[in-house]
Amino acid sequence: MSNPSVVLQKVGEIKFEERPIPKIQDDHYVKLAIKKTGICGSDVHYYTHGSIGSFVVKNPMVLGHESSGVVVEIGKAVTRVQIGDRVAIEPGIPSRYSDEYKEGRYNLCPCMAFAATPPYDGTLARYYLAPEDFLVKLPDHMSFEEGALVEPLSVGVHAAKLANIRFNSKVAVFGAGPVGLLAAAVARAYGATQVVVIDIVDSKLQMAKNIGATHIYNSLQSGSGDFKTDIKALLGDLPNVVIECSGSEIGIRNGIDICHAGGHVVHVGMGKDDVNYPLAKVVEKELTVKGNFRYSHGDYIDAVALIASGKVDVLQIVSHRYEFKDAIAAFDNVVANGKDVVKTIIDGPADE
Repeated sequence: MSNPSVVLQKVGEIKFEERPIPKIQDDHYVKLAIKKTGICGSDVHYYTHGSIGSFVVKNPMVLGHESSGVVVEIGKAVTRVQIGDRVAIEPGIPSRYSDEYKEGRYNLCPCMAFAATPPYDGTLARYYLAPEDFLVKLPDHMSFEEGALVEPLSVGVHAAKLANIRFNSKVAVFGAGPVGLLAAAVARAYGATQVVVIDIVDSKLQMAKNIGATHIYNSLQSGSGDFKTDIKALLGDLPNVVIECSGSEIGIRNGIDICHAGGHVVHVGMGKDDVNYPLAKVVEKELTVKGNFRYSHGDYIDAVALIASGKVDVLQIVSHRYEFKDAIAAFDNVVANGKDVVKTIIDGPADE
């Protein structure tokens, strides 16, 4: 048996590498055979830049964290899953001793060990170890591909909860990348009756319509010449929820501008560290502004339920699929053709 892995060696260089087959050291851990993995923007950023904020690639690192797989071995104390179970893998493990973990906000744990975030290896390999309580079983009718997409969907679930989306909410989502598209779909599933997705790429906006947005808006093709006026005309009123997934300064500023007084703004997208922020409008409109960092307790379970129930069709965002042997080409395609790529899925290694 072998453990082929897709390894970022340094900026601009990915290689296939044979890694040791991981051995269970903790009785509450399981060994997983990885079946599907999505490419995330963070994977690509590490590939092209070698760092994200304070996280710097100093040693070769296995890429990937959006994965599903099959349980092939279990620790002695495992009770939640058994060999043969198909699961979605939550890729961030907090310290079990942190206050954030005990408060149910483990995504904020300062000791988080997150897959494919330096110095921790990711999931784009044949085998991966994970604790039993960070796995969610997939219903029989859910595919491994859908299981891999639980990870980005969970970000949209977390944003919807932070934004207090409920029936008859009017929601504006900035950015039609994978998370923006899924955030729009979750908003509809959570009861929003009107959801507008804003972007500059028509093909991605069409994808937004397919996944559940009631309206789309290309901000390069303004109808009236005034962004706020156009959005109000589309929705009949200004949105009371804004989910900003682009990370761009113009998106951030426009989001604050169009949000209805007393509304919620959730920042999901990561752009420049510092931006010119319209604080006066936040104060005058008494907006509730929140940051969104990954996902936390219950979000993965809810994401699986949204897919399993048919409330969200995550497969709508898959634009490219590759076999494991072509994983490097998959990354290069994202780098070279980013505007045409939404979500890329890579198969796990072929069975031995």
